Amino acid sequence: MILLQLADNLQYCSMIKLSHDEISLKRATLDNIPQVNKIPIVVILDSIRSNYNVGSIFRTSDAAMIEKIFLCGYTPHPPKKEIMKTALGSTESVTWEYLKNAKEAIEFYKKKGYNICALELTDRSINYSKLNKNIFPICIIIGNEITGVSQDLIDLCDFSIEIPQFGIKQSLNVAVAYGISIFELRRIYNLS
Repeated sequence: MILLQLADNLQYCSMIKLSHDEISLKRATLDNIPQVNKIPIVVILDSIRSNYNVGSIFRTSDAAMIEKIFLCGYTPHPPKKEIMKTALGSTESVTWEYLKNAKEAIEFYKKKGYNICALELTDRSINYSKLNKNIFPICIIIGNEITGVSQDLIDLCDFSIEIPQFGIKQSLNVAVAYGISIFELRRIYNLS
């Protein structure tokens, strides 16, 4: 019934897929990246094991235009072939740095006044859709695909966010969870 009501309010018209050149006219370029208004989000990837997840997170980070990515622990970093294949050039548009110890980046951004947040299930996790503009600037920690964010990094966090799950699994793929949360944060930021 709802679908029929929605369909009644839509005007049907033909659509034409945009070409790559038409899409590119509305996008940033490597030449103007320094002038692009980046969202004040720093992302820490701590001991992500998959090159493909790292590449996907780079590509999503470019799409949301975040401030910076830190690749920490044993997280692979460019120019690994699998990262480059998945990132499709976004390793050039997203500022990144390899840092062995994630705590260094967390402590640096904490001193700069960033809110520190883990994308992790904790006993006090906040639903990602309940956030507001007061969380910016923010540093988000993304943990290992199996073990998540380590407790020693959670101890440095101001809060944690979670994405509700409705199936039999406890979590989403790390790159998918990152994509969902980062675009919710982008939406919130754009409202402010």
